[in-house]
Amino acid sequence: SRQLPQEEPRASSLPSIPNPFPELCSPSNSPILSSPALGQGPPREGTSHVVKVFGEDGACRSLEASAGTTARQLCETLVRRTRALHDHSWALVELHQHLALERCLEDHESVVEVQSSWAPGADSRFVFRKNFAKYELFKSNASLFPEVMVSSCLEANKSMAHSELIQNFLNSGSCPEVQGFLQLREAGRKVWKRFHFSLRRSGLYYSTKGTSKDPRHLQYFADLTESNIYYVTQGKKLYGTPTEFGFCIKPHKVRSGVKGLKLLCSEDEQSRSCWMAAFRLFKYGMQLYRNYQQAQARLSQPPWIGPTPLRSVSDNSLVAMDFSGCTGRVIENPSEVLTAALEEAQAWRKKTTHRYSLPAACHSSPLSAAIHRTQPWFHGRISREDTQQLIGRQGLVDGVFLVRESQRNPKGFVLSLCHLQRIKHYLILPSEEEGRLYFTMDDGQTRFADLIQLVEFHQINRGILPCKLRHYCTCVAL
Repeated sequence: SRQLPQEEPRASSLPSIPNPFPELCSPSNSPILSSPALGQGPPREGTSHVVKVFGEDGACRSLEASAGTTARQLCETLVRRTRALHDHSWALVELHQHLALERCLEDHESVVEVQSSWAPGADSRFVFRKNFAKYELFKSNASLFPEVMVSSCLEANKSMAHSELIQNFLNSGSCPEVQGFLQLREAGRKVWKRFHFSLRRSGLYYSTKGTSKDPRHLQYFADLTESNIYYVTQGKKLYGTPTEFGFCIKPHKVRSGVKGLKLLCSEDEQSRSCWMAAFRLFKYGMQLYRNYQQAQARLSQPPWIGPTPLRSVSDNSLVAMDFSGCTGRVIENPSEVLTAALEEAQAWRKKTTHRYSLPAACHSSPLSAAIHRTQPWFHGRISREDTQQLIGRQGLVDGVFLVRESQRNPKGFVLSLCHLQRIKHYLILPSEEEGRLYFTMDDGQTRFADLIQLVEFHQINRGILPCKLRHYCTCVAL
């Protein structure tokens, strides 16, 4: 103990010798010790990273991103480079193909941080595509939460407006709870058991005794802050799910493999959507609502300098107008709106009848018969199964649609439309009368000169459909 103080001055008096291998003593600067295989932790600020993004057609584009680049910023970059229609429905999807898991990144999430959490060599990627359901919980008039699944509705024995329920979730002082039965897969086995689950701010629990909420019977299942929730896309094939409506809670510490995944399965799509939306609201709270507000504000601003791109009718807020007077007025009375819609539909029928009574020379040419092929909502010879998957990936929201060629009728087309989280298919048949071609979905009661006219009509009028056409499915080439 007496020699140490004497040796210290002697050591400090020696000339400093530069370290020939600084990277071995500084893990943060070492390309070896800081490799993803050893867990590099959060990405450092100021450094650029290469992020690969795939399109739905499998094409890939590499982008340079800083550590703070958010999913929204990357989406806006891709929208500009692909010259796509600018709206807030574009999303970046995290896809783990080997696990059949996918989730939409929130606008504020760091892309580089998410990418750094992937296991090296894993078949994980980012996909750039539409997601119309991302902010539907803030826009939809119909509640995403069935009353039987929200404890506040059951305890108060009354129904709550959707906006009131959302406010209840966003208010950190309130204690809402989502509850219901889910199928749970036992760890390490392909056996599924039915339990009653409760989702609270503190986490997800299940009862070991029926629907009891006694603390003695509640088993802690998952933490919200340290996990992400994913859709299971091939549940029956990979995990033997009882239904097709599986989802998974993946803790951040689980980087690869099935071990550690918490697999669940609901009875229907509405139940699954409820659990997924509640998980996001509990985890992100007001940040989620701020993302939505910022997305809405960006729509009112031109996204880039130059000519303003054309906006789709399906992306505009359409209102009923009356132009019978000298100036137009907005119709606010719902019954008057319905009457105006019926009158317009009747006028449309008379208009098309008059059009087809004109000489044949004024009519359909090969160009007008095939002009629909240039439209983003037309998907050619896509199968019914692929249509279901495409609409499901881009969001099961009322009014999401596409038009495709019929597989059964060589000359026909099919309008595929989502309503109440189910996809319905309507046959469009061409018909000829006195040498004039027209298209119809109701045996000639309403006739259209081409498919563009048919789509534009149903974007404003419901017609025979259960809802108007609001959003068309589209794929962009990266």
